[in-house]
Amino acid sequence: MKISKIWLGLLGLVFALALPIAPAHAQATRTWVSGVGDDANPCSRTAPCKTFAGAISKTAPGGEINVLDPGGFGAVTITKSITISSQAFEAGVLVSGTNGIVVSAGPTDTVVLEGLDVEGLGTGLDGIKVLAGLQVYVRNVKIHHFTGNGINMASSTSGAKVFVKDSFIFQNGTLNSAPLTGGVNINGTSTGGTIVDTVVDSNQNFAAQASGAGNVVTVVRTVLSGSPNGINLVNTGTSNCFGPSNVIGGSGGTCTNSPTFK
Repeated sequence: MKISKIWLGLLGLVFALALPIAPAHAQATRTWVSGVGDDANPCSRTAPCKTFAGAISKTAPGGEINVLDPGGFGAVTITKSITISSQAFEAGVLVSGTNGIVVSAGPTDTVVLEGLDVEGLGTGLDGIKVLAGLQVYVRNVKIHHFTGNGINMASSTSGAKVFVKDSFIFQNGTLNSAPLTGGVNINGTSTGGTIVDTVVDSNQNFAAQASGAGNVVTVVRTVLSGSPNGINLVNTGTSNCFGPSNVIGGSGGTCTNSPTFK
């Protein structure tokens, strides 16, 4: 009888070892954050995380972080293709003395940021800082009160682009700082920035800037106002203004190219 029990126990152990084992740290293609979440959670819809930084480690490359309810979700560094999206709720990124969102992704990665409120409290550095990555899409985002730039496209990935749409970028930059800081700064390695249907207002030094050879800023149906320079071009940076409906204030309002829509 005792021998039979031993054999049954051994057979059960062999069977258990033969079963597939789920990875301990599997990443989900869609995760969730909540103002009342906890980063110890798996970031599922029923057990959301508290911060973007907590959720990003549990989100697979190419996945999406969604906002369940209003909250402040903290600074985050993005190292892979990902979407961070809030469609209906206040999704704050509130920082002091540091950058709000840093993109340091791979040379073919795409990052999408939408529906966020990025606040620098007058001491934050850059609202969105792109150090590496191929494409960054910024839609319906407010960026304000940073001492550096609202958006700093400084990607080391040649040909990288930032596309800004339906956003409000205001009161960023430090007056007469060196290098100049302000609204949207395109200054990477042959990078481009396209600003569409967006208000860039009351930023120090410039609303939009292209600095360095191969860097181009393009504006379409956009307001660049309240800054000493509407468009600032430095070290052979260039600009494109599509269509007749841009409003460009301050000095430097003449675009390098002003093609019409066809």
